[in-house]
Amino acid sequence: MNSLENKVVLITGASSGIGEACARIFAQGGAKLILNARRQDSLEKLAKELNEKYGSECQLLPFDVRDRSSVELNVRSLPASWSNIEVLINNAGLSRGLDPLQDGKIEDWEEMIDTNIKGLLYMTRHITPKMIEQGSGHVINIGSIAGHDTYPKGNVYCATKAAVRTLSEGLKQDLLGTPVRVSCIDPGLVQTEFSLVRFRGEQEKAEKTYQGLTPLSPEDVADVIYFCATRPPHVNISEMLVIPTDQSGSTMVHRNSES
Repeated sequence: MNSLENKVVLITGASSGIGEACARIFAQGGAKLILNARRQDSLEKLAKELNEKYGSECQLLPFDVRDRSSVELNVRSLPASWSNIEVLINNAGLSRGLDPLQDGKIEDWEEMIDTNIKGLLYMTRHITPKMIEQGSGHVINIGSIAGHDTYPKGNVYCATKAAVRTLSEGLKQDLLGTPVRVSCIDPGLVQTEFSLVRFRGEQEKAEKTYQGLTPLSPEDVADVIYFCATRPPHVNISEMLVIPTDQSGSTMVHRNSES
């Protein structure tokens, strides 16, 4: 097992869902955490809790990964003792709307593309050179079953997650010959704020996504991410598709009719 005790782990989208669950499990493993999200108050609350429970050291980077200049500035301004990032978890991502492409809202497309693809690229571009220089590192990208299996009205979101999968493969190829590892974790249905964000706060509509089945929890996915990060340095888990037992594809879900 590869110990992460006192190693620096950067998590984007750390204020909720899978990112928050990752912060908790990596804190338990003794990692030093750099937590990124747009909501500073949520990051502060999480950092306080992790410090009280596990004595975790946390650096907070409250910015939007879509903003390239903020990515550059924040990564460059990290204190020397925090700049040797061992694990980058590119978790920040979202879906907006559920419309046929011909009726899609261009602003929704741009938000998904800028967050899910460009934000991931900005973070990776500014962190991997230091990983190569220090002789160790691991980039873990959070994709989706949607990157394997397109579903109706998911068009642009599915395309962004297919891009995450392809970019992960390309990055591993480009890093061949270095000690830096690359993983892509592709979850199925996970009960987070994902559907609430997709439907812009419509609670009832969001809850129907998970009705009648047992979805994954953020902790289920964080366990898998932690497992990948703690394999011996010569082991690279390139890709994992993680789905609930009640799901076998993007649109193939078993729902209990009594629920």
